[in-house]
Amino acid sequence: MRAFSQLLDDLTYTRSRNAKLRRIGEYLQRQPDPDRGLALAALTDTLDIPHVKPAAIRALAEERIDPVLYKMSRDYVGDSAETISLLWDEAADGRPTIDDGTIRLAEAVERLTRTNRAEAPRELAAMLDHLDPSGRYALIKLASGGLRVGVSARLAKVAFAQAFDLDVEQVEEVWHAYAPPFTALFDWAEGRSAAPDVSDLPVFRPFMLAHPLEDEAAIDLADYAAEWKWDGIRVQLVRAGGETRLYSRTGDDIGASFPDVCAAFAHDGVVDGELLVRGAEQGGEAGSFNALQQRLGRKTVSPKMLREAPAFVRLYDILIDGREDVRPLGWSERRDRLERFAPRLDPDRFDLSELVTARDLDHLAALREEARDAGVEGLMLKRRDAPYVAGRKVGLWYKWKRDPLTADCVMMYAQRGSGKRSSFFSDFTFGCWTDDGRLLPVGKAYFGFTDEELKWLDRFVRNNTVNRFGPVREVEKSLVLEVAFDSIHASSRHKSGLAMRFPRIARIRDDKPAHEADTIAGLERLAT
Repeated sequence: MRAFSQLLDDLTYTRSRNAKLRRIGEYLQRQPDPDRGLALAALTDTLDIPHVKPAAIRALAEERIDPVLYKMSRDYVGDSAETISLLWDEAADGRPTIDDGTIRLAEAVERLTRTNRAEAPRELAAMLDHLDPSGRYALIKLASGGLRVGVSARLAKVAFAQAFDLDVEQVEEVWHAYAPPFTALFDWAEGRSAAPDVSDLPVFRPFMLAHPLEDEAAIDLADYAAEWKWDGIRVQLVRAGGETRLYSRTGDDIGASFPDVCAAFAHDGVVDGELLVRGAEQGGEAGSFNALQQRLGRKTVSPKMLREAPAFVRLYDILIDGREDVRPLGWSERRDRLERFAPRLDPDRFDLSELVTARDLDHLAALREEARDAGVEGLMLKRRDAPYVAGRKVGLWYKWKRDPLTADCVMMYAQRGSGKRSSFFSDFTFGCWTDDGRLLPVGKAYFGFTDEELKWLDRFVRNNTVNRFGPVREVEKSLVLEVAFDSIHASSRHKSGLAMRFPRIARIRDDKPAHEADTIAGLERLAT
């Protein structure tokens, strides 16, 4: 565990992307199998240790640590794993808790996965007794999932590719053909075997992404096609070898949440589109993102939810037509292929993204301004001769999103962040006024501000706390925050009856009196 815990420490305390890539690469080159593969699985969130849950770890901590001390320390530190690792007692036989290298990463994973739910906490405790604080922290993070060391799955794959002199897009292409501890993946990377043939496997292909449009003058509409940018989630549908899978943009298989869509995709190929749900209030057209969110992340979906929020995909592009890879073709040729492919599919589950016709950029800009009323995020501009290439390539695809909505809200509650922000109050709940003068929460945000503004906000919370609820501070209702958000929807899950989409702090309005903040009624007029 020593090498893995040192890797986590290094990744936590460096902000440099290149330094993170270098450190991960060095670890993967130097560590043996299967340790390095298990570490890679942990970094890419593909390691499953089913019998160790956060609640069980908290219960275990309160058995070995004074519960009051644990709760107070957790509130101060802001991270359960770090708190437990620092407060854990020495081994029962009095031996010092020093990681002498006898517990390997592979051994720790094997011991935790071979036990049942009742025995797993005791097995975890036995190993914690023989690790130093750094090793304990690494083991708890490994067991509970969610490392939070500033490394995305994509970054870990880039580090792997660079370490073994591979093309990262090729790694992405075959990634889902391998499983932890990825021994066969390392065999390929180090030249002991060939890359797998994935033509008959429903594997994920990297998405083509767009740059934000910043210079409208650079666009000649003769060279670009325009499409609406819908407010759902980008997905990829793959059918091969008699199996269908539905992937999110990050390569996660989300088919269990949308079995209705997977069952309807019965023709070999790979398509790219926007996952949406049909809303009854929209007359069967695309519903709000809030309606879609009710189905995201569910392992099983009830028959009632399938009836009330049926999902469908608005198709943008085609990557593989039958068994033919059409990604090298230009967008116009792929669009022709997609228009021939789409009619084979169930029209209740699939339709084509509409192309937007405009006389010129001014006309297109006017249509973009009307996009909010149409329930879309904005426009996509795609170069007609562009092949489908992974990642963001300059000049090929642009996203031209509508301007965000804003509202002046009053800070109500604050909570400490995690990781690097564990010492700061950085998660803020804010509200707006009702007609009878009550303040109701309308959203929560934890980004949009600079490091200096974070320090200012943290001081405000500490100096204006009026109540405490565990780790949450209630503050004096005097600070106005200008909040930007993409859209707002009716929601029965929130006391205010509203839910914001992607709220972020746009500005600290310490110049504005709290009673002049916006109202719930005003936000309701913006709801879609």
